[in-house]
Amino acid sequence: MANRPLNRILYVEDEPDIQTVACMALETIGGFTLQACSSGHEAIEAAPAFVPDLILLDVMMPGMDGPATMEALRNLPVTAGVDVIFMTAKVQSHEVERYRELGALEVIAKPFDPMTLAAQVQAIWDRQQENPETDTSGLTTHP
Repeated sequence: MANRPLNRILYVEDEPDIQTVACMALETIGGFTLQACSSGHEAIEAAPAFVPDLILLDVMMPGMDGPATMEALRNLPVTAGVDVIFMTAKVQSHEVERYRELGALEVIAKPFDPMTLAAQVQAIWDRQQENPETDTSGLTTHP
């Protein structure tokens, strides 16, 4: 079974400065195609047309937080089985465990290093592609 390449990332971050830095890192250094959204509601609107391979999701956002956004995206057919990586400053072990219990594939700590962010995301993706049985979302992984 060939691994699926990671190309399209739906990135949700409400802080404009963080969004700009992460987008530059992921697009310029990583070569990924991004759809950046500033809110959970915006992500839900954009996801069906964008069809992401992966969702990179801020945890703390006004209105609809990351976990609520992930739950809403899980209810859309196009994103129901798409892996989610949370990005957050709340990375104590009990917090990370909670995000994984909610179905996140992994958690990236903020502040992140813009020079290594793309490689970090790619490494998480590659691990998941090599070991799909480690999927924590509770969803069936697709070959």
